[in-house]
Amino acid sequence: MKKTCFITAIVMGVLVSGIHAQDTLYFKEGLMANGIHKYGREALYTDLLVYQMYNGALQRPADGNVLGRNNDGEEIKWMSVAADSLNRFRLPRSAMGAMRRGGGMFSNSSYLYVTYTSDKEKNALLNTKGSSTVYVNGESHTGDPYASGWLYIPVKLKKGLNEFYIRSGFGTSAALIFPAKKISLNTEDPTLPVLVLKGDNADAKGAVVVINSTEKPLPGLTVQSVLSGKTLTTPVPVIPAMSSRKITFSFDGTGVTEKGKYDISLSLLKGSSLLDEQKAGIEVVSPGQSYSNTFVSDMDGSLQYYGVTPQSSADRSNAALFLSVHGAGVEAIGQARAYKPKDWGTLVAATNRRPRGFNWEDWGRLDALEVLTIAKNKFKPDPQKIYLTGHSMGGHGTWYLGATYPDRWAAIAPCAGYPTLKEYGSHDGKIPDSTSSIAEQMLLRAGNQSDVVKLAENYRPLGVYIFHGDSDRVVSVNYARQMRKVLADFHPDFAYNEYPGGSHWFGDHSVDWEPLFGFFKSHTILPDSAVSNIDFKTSSPGISSTFRWATIYQQEYPLQFSRIQLGRNRANNSISGKTNNVAMLRLALTSFSPGAIVTITLDSLDAVSYTIKTANDSIYLAKENSRWKVVTVPGPEQKGPHRYGTFKGAFNHRMVFVYGTKGSKAENEWAFNKARYDAETWYYRGNGAVDVITDKEYVTGKYAGRGVALYGNAQTNSAWTMLLNDAPVQVQRNSIQVGGRTFTGDDMGAYFVWPLKNSPHASVAVITGTGLKGMNAANANQYFAGGSGFPDYMVFRLDMLRGGSDAIEAAGFFNNEWKLEEKNGFIK
Repeated sequence: MKKTCFITAIVMGVLVSGIHAQDTLYFKEGLMANGIHKYGREALYTDLLVYQMYNGALQRPADGNVLGRNNDGEEIKWMSVAADSLNRFRLPRSAMGAMRRGGGMFSNSSYLYVTYTSDKEKNALLNTKGSSTVYVNGESHTGDPYASGWLYIPVKLKKGLNEFYIRSGFGTSAALIFPAKKISLNTEDPTLPVLVLKGDNADAKGAVVVINSTEKPLPGLTVQSVLSGKTLTTPVPVIPAMSSRKITFSFDGTGVTEKGKYDISLSLLKGSSLLDEQKAGIEVVSPGQSYSNTFVSDMDGSLQYYGVTPQSSADRSNAALFLSVHGAGVEAIGQARAYKPKDWGTLVAATNRRPRGFNWEDWGRLDALEVLTIAKNKFKPDPQKIYLTGHSMGGHGTWYLGATYPDRWAAIAPCAGYPTLKEYGSHDGKIPDSTSSIAEQMLLRAGNQSDVVKLAENYRPLGVYIFHGDSDRVVSVNYARQMRKVLADFHPDFAYNEYPGGSHWFGDHSVDWEPLFGFFKSHTILPDSAVSNIDFKTSSPGISSTFRWATIYQQEYPLQFSRIQLGRNRANNSISGKTNNVAMLRLALTSFSPGAIVTITLDSLDAVSYTIKTANDSIYLAKENSRWKVVTVPGPEQKGPHRYGTFKGAFNHRMVFVYGTKGSKAENEWAFNKARYDAETWYYRGNGAVDVITDKEYVTGKYAGRGVALYGNAQTNSAWTMLLNDAPVQVQRNSIQVGGRTFTGDDMGAYFVWPLKNSPHASVAVITGTGLKGMNAANANQYFAGGSGFPDYMVFRLDMLRGGSDAIEAAGFFNNEWKLEEKNGFIK
């Protein structure tokens, strides 16, 4: 084997972006190879390097060595690379050109390999930029794909050679920091409000990161804040060993008497012992200026924020509320500041959980809904004057949220937006549009709600204003023209405006466009009583179930598109219409008088009669044997809008990550490392924080009602019996049972979701395997990529990393009673 020797640069005793370091090591030489992997916005992934790693077949790279062959049969070779003056590694142009000519995978399909030889076992902080995932001596850690710079991962270095495989994009850098303090505060990535002078600032909340680079969990810490002579102390949750966590603290801003920028002094304490201290900058503005508020999210209990541009007029009667969703890389406070105050309403800007976040889908969608609810309660707008707009990625968010919740907006205005992630991708790429694989079709079906073009009829009741620069080279104006053509076929009330010579951003009027707000002003939401005809589509009642007085409660084929077209006639007490892919329907009957007999005729089948009991009465109708009939209210144990499945849906309701400790040493290490990897990724992508605990610590009383992510199988995680004993998917060493079918081997991994007992809302997400090979196959976590589709269950072999969908053994959706059903699943 050729000898590999990497040169590094060491800087002694410096402060690295707020981290007190004794030494900092920048990797200067390494090896790169391209065309190795394919990760994206779906559950299916391939990765030749990781496949070899998990099979014990990965050879140490050397210049010119062949890793394998790409999809076109070409050799994948390692090549020597050197970092530039900014410590960034890039593939040589010759390698990139060859990949283009060969038609192989190019974007984000490379690995960087670097090494460090340590004179002893010790801990360090790993800081990478332009990376998606890093394998440190085989352990997976999250990367920093957007090169934000503030991510520091505690890693344990062994004596001798330490190997780092960095899944990279373009311009990847890597450094090891040997911190002066093993327990520290990091204030580079704060979540802080922008305070309003003389506002309600007595118990303001912020969040910063605590880094624990020791090998023991840290309970019993507190953080003390001091601002303008006012001191508050906040308890800190347990920080797991060799981990970091973003923690919330309180501070008192009432001592600030002038607008400007101030430092909050933060002290991390263990009892009376000072562990670290840092400063976090805070801004205070005058009343009437844009500001931001923080809030504790119901998703995970973490601290989030939203920006506000307040109404300029003191008259709040009949005031409007504008929800603005930002583009990729934009902070919500920056989005709010792009708008001048309006005299007829307040503008709020949600965060999408991060400047890039989840493309306003998944948890980005939930963040927008959380902020909308908070803003409605705080500003109390006229409920008929709620509007939605956004730019770039936020233009997509506008199309998506508008189609998903069409009865929540009087009008929407996508600016420089693209409609779907099938057509326009980002770092995570595009959602695949089609596939010949039956197994992969089942996976992609879970992401149907992302395809807003197929939901376009939902825009019919809304005013739609499309605004786009005609010279936009980032998001082509052709996307706007595409949607203009779609709407022109049926929509009675939309406006279209191309800004001459307009680039992607041509000033604040790219969003704060007077004709756009004039269009808003001419539109209001009609009350439900005034809407007698409904045409509504959804692919998931768990995401979007209700339009006005009708709810698609359950589907015949989960996550396929469903549609209702209904008409209500109060003169003759009747409802009639058509349904498609609807198993259960709920109708609100508030427009009919108590005592009236309502006749309901659906799909030209036999009519159903129902006597109205109260002024707020509603009815549930189920389709059975080609007949509709009145049924009792379904219990929470069934699927419904409250909990409709898909694996990703379990990461909600203040979820807790529970890793197994009952397996072998290697199995237990996998469970902890995987839970930590997911927690790292959740923090990076979603500005989130989560409790990571052992199966022994999990007690249903203590964590009642909270979602769960369980790591391990029935033999390695003691919480399995408590949570999953009645699940139709059972996983043990060397076998997985899916209904009546049993698969054997130690190389199988699985993801599935199951309702949490004694909770009407929360679920359990299971990340499991039949052995170390199968567990490692489940390491990838594209479930945190916005728009990626994951069904209720998915069973696959390690060979998926090499062979793709052929190695999927089962995938599909449970029926409305959470049972396996052949028509909604694929089982080999």
